[in-house]
Amino acid sequence: MTISPRDLEDEVTLQVAANRIDFLSRRDAGVVEATAPDDADDFLADLRNTGTSLDRHEALELLALGEVVYRKAHDSRHLGMHAALREGASWADIATALDGDAGLAWDAHQRWIRDQFELHRRGGPGGLDSGAADTARQLAGPRPA
Repeated sequence: MTISPRDLEDEVTLQVAANRIDFLSRRDAGVVEATAPDDADDFLADLRNTGTSLDRHEALELLALGEVVYRKAHDSRHLGMHAALREGASWADIATALDGDAGLAWDAHQRWIRDQFELHRRGGPGGLDSGAADTARQLAGPRPA
C-alpha cells in the first residue's frame, strides 16, 4: 500500500495532520510508552502495547503528513500575507511577522502568485485566475528595497 500527500490532503485538516504527526513522532521516539501510566484508560493502554517503532506504512504516513502540513501551512502563509497587505501592512511589517527579510518575503509571495496562476491555468483545483493574480500583484506593490 502506498501513501502520498495527494491521498491525504483533502481528507485531513491541518489540525488533524499535525496531531497525527505529533502522535507518530512521539511514539517513534518512545514518548507514548514512557508516559502512559499503568492504570491508564484502555486507549492509552492500547497505545502502550503497540510498541514504539513505526512500521513502514506509519513511517511513510509520517512523511506524507509532514508534506501535507507543509503545503497547507505554505498556502496559509501567503493568504496571511495577502490579508495583511489588504489591511494596510507594509512589507517591513510582514517581514517582522515572519522574522525575515521584506524583499525575500515579497519574492516568495510573487512566486506563490505565479504558481497559483499556473495551477488555475492548468485546470488544477483552486489557484488564481488572471484577474485575481493581477489583483494580488497590485496589492503586493513594488519589491521593497
